Amino acid sequence: MLIERHWLTEATQNPSPNFDERPDPSDISLLVIHCISLPPGEFDNPYIDRFFCNRLDPDAHPYFKEIGRMTVSAHLVIKRGGEIVQYVPFDRRAWHAGQSVYAGRERCNDFSIGIELEGTEQTDYTDEQYRQLAAVIKALLAAYPTLSGRRIAGHSDIAPGRKTDPGPSFDWKRLYDLLEGPPTA
Repeated sequence: MLIERHWLTEATQNPSPNFDERPDPSDISLLVIHCISLPPGEFDNPYIDRFFCNRLDPDAHPYFKEIGRMTVSAHLVIKRGGEIVQYVPFDRRAWHAGQSVYAGRERCNDFSIGIELEGTEQTDYTDEQYRQLAAVIKALLAAYPTLSGRRIAGHSDIAPGRKTDPGPSFDWKRLYDLLEGPPTA
């Protein structure tokens, strides 16, 4: 996988309006793993794309009335079949973490890259998602020297009590095995 001008070349590009400039564009030092499904528990539909691009019809599902006015995004979504969609270039601040703290530092959106896995906290993620996630992380580590395999967190880690994703169904050991071992640097 390659990253050119802060876009992953293997990803489908679907630019979101929900981003802004990072306070320090050279400070990209955290990867945050999330999960998302819209409506909750449903997969393989256009609703995540529409949500991140402010095109979600609030009348399409009762749950969408609750979230339809939110303006959020992630840098990437990895769908169940392994397809990758990129919404925000990596050098920009996507709006994925909300109120958050990592290693004593607040506002994780300022210095992180947000990766969503299409799934739920109770549903196993697919083999394709783990393979693609590992490949994406390797590409990001190669492209951004301020990132580290030791600075990968779940949304639950940076917003405890508020968020629980990617949840117990996410196999951290499996991810680190695909990254060729536990983080050391």
